Amino acid sequence: MKMGMMKKVLSTAFATVLVMGLFTGCGNASANSSTAQAKESSLPVKTTATVFTKGVYVNYAAEAENPELNYFYVFYGDGTGSIEDGVAGTANYFEYETGEDTIDFHIGSIDPINDTFTVTSYENGIVKGHFEDGLELVFEPLTGADIETFNAVNYVNGIVGEPSVYTDANGWSVKYDASLITVNQGGPITTFVYTGDCAGTNMITVTYTVENKAEAAVKELGKSWGDIATYTDGVFPGTEAVKGYWVTAVPTEDGTGSYMTAVARDYMEGALVFELTGTNGEDEANNLEVSGVLSDILNSIEFAN
Repeated sequence: MKMGMMKKVLSTAFATVLVMGLFTGCGNASANSSTAQAKESSLPVKTTATVFTKGVYVNYAAEAENPELNYFYVFYGDGTGSIEDGVAGTANYFEYETGEDTIDFHIGSIDPINDTFTVTSYENGIVKGHFEDGLELVFEPLTGADIETFNAVNYVNGIVGEPSVYTDANGWSVKYDASLITVNQGGPITTFVYTGDCAGTNMITVTYTVENKAEAAVKELGKSWGDIATYTDGVFPGTEAVKGYWVTAVPTEDGTGSYMTAVARDYMEGALVFELTGTNGEDEANNLEVSGVLSDILNSIEFAN
């Protein structure tokens, strides 16, 4: 039963701090308060060049009572950045220059749109102001966000409890649980490693190869598994009619130990191979949980074309 269930699973398988001292006497308090207000109101004019520091800012309308935090400006710290929509999944490159109290944005890499942002307030890292349309906006820094790894879609999905999405440059994508899966990408290989409690290695390795087409790639992989490898074919996950080729090596008869399965399809000039490596322990419930997380990745495969 364990072996049958596993086969079924596998086969469907984002400061400025104003310190005010204590003053004595009503006259002094009033005078110093006026001075502080004057300094605060003139602050943007004096510090516009450093208003937007290297980092990620969520952007929303100042008048919004409960703003949707799904629109972001990523500043790379070198006069360039990216505007990212966490719902639509789009990104738009920009360059910018700072003036006395304005910032000139050039949005888009081809035929850029020029728009000037006027800073009206800057306090504790939060920037307020408006573009030429006059709508007052807020730019709030996301503490801890890494510009190198920030993904607007995954940030928004994390807020609403949806799976994260990995989109590959070769035109395919999958969904995964970021609390249990770590994604590593390098060249033609991407790995999804299970990091929760488990008996051993549990991961998916995705490889795009131009050395073989799908059927040959699967047979070559199966050779390294020896006589326990079995081969099947069917519809590739995420498609309606694309042929997929499977190779599977199941656990031992008691359901424990290592198991492998891979599915490949002809893709572009070669083959796209999803290889799952798993380890079952004595805890059947844990085994099913782990294999379920990995199977969800395989079952979520989508292609851009």
